[in-house]
Amino acid sequence: MNTDTGRATADDPSTLVRPAPRQTPPAPPVTVRLALPTDAPAIAAVHQASRQATMPYLPPQRRTHAEVTRWIREIVLPQCHTLVAVRGTALLGYASLQGELLEQLYLRPEVRRTGIGSLLLAEARRLRPDGLHLHVFQLNTDARAFYAHHGFRVVEVNDGSANMENLPDLTLRWTPAPGPRPPRGTP
Repeated sequence: MNTDTGRATADDPSTLVRPAPRQTPPAPPVTVRLALPTDAPAIAAVHQASRQATMPYLPPQRRTHAEVTRWIREIVLPQCHTLVAVRGTALLGYASLQGELLEQLYLRPEVRRTGIGSLLLAEARRLRPDGLHLHVFQLNTDARAFYAHHGFRVVEVNDGSANMENLPDLTLRWTPAPGPRPPRGTP
């Protein structure tokens, strides 16, 4: 410190006032909401990226992003109850229900294993409290482990003749444990 002026000097760095370190604002929470038609391009991007990253055994994608977007907008959204997980404006994943069938559950590859899939699945189970079933490729060991962790059990083994990829798959079922359940519509 310069004793003549009482001010800090560069000669004595211990007396310099340092700015507080920048605080990174917390990320907005992940929320689940009903999908909108305007979400179709982002849902299509999640669908394509997830399949490419998690199912390398599938043949290369033949459909363009525009074709997948059209399928989401014209088939999936009108026929299914589709939920999306979002953080701020970023769409992170989606799940589509058709009756008790969980048709789709896909996440952006970089958000896997962060609880977002569990969040989407919990909302799907809340909406279908009597149970859910789904189909999963036998080769998709990560998805099989995820669903087993959440109480799904194998109810049928298939040779792949019923799916367009012609890959052996499994039908899994989740049935809630017996006992009292909250009334429908209860959060």
